[in-house]
Amino acid sequence: MTQRSVTHASFTLERRYKATPARVFRALSDEASKQKWFTPPETWGKDEHAMDFRVGGIETSVGGPIGGPVHKFKAIYQDIVPDQRIIYTYDMHLDEVRISVSVSTFELVPDGDHTVLKLTEMGAYLDGFEDGNAIRKEGTAVLLDNLGRYLEREGAN
Repeated sequence: MTQRSVTHASFTLERRYKATPARVFRALSDEASKQKWFTPPETWGKDEHAMDFRVGGIETSVGGPIGGPVHKFKAIYQDIVPDQRIIYTYDMHLDEVRISVSVSTFELVPDGDHTVLKLTEMGAYLDGFEDGNAIRKEGTAVLLDNLGRYLEREGAN
């Protein structure tokens, strides 16, 4: 029998992008845009991604390292305020094992000709995945950096 445990942790990341809040929001909410920056590491195969951006809508991403465990992300959008805020809950699986359940909040704040994105995540890491918060923070930081590069390439508005 598996030893059951839950470890709670949170982190906050901030990025300042030279783009309007509407542009950053579009990069987070438009499936075609998001697929250009919400991408797996180069050592992984192509992931499968689907997105239904509305309150109650579901976003999924399935992929992983070639020959390694399959990573499954399934989010449900809980709150959307255009150009200002997105909140979703999500769970993560490695193969068929649920490793975490989280709440993520994206806040977009105008700052001159820039936008400050503040992401706060609160996670429940399950059954021995105690170092999950550090791993999740690192992976999320990479994705936010990808978003920044995407916004630089695609323009501020």
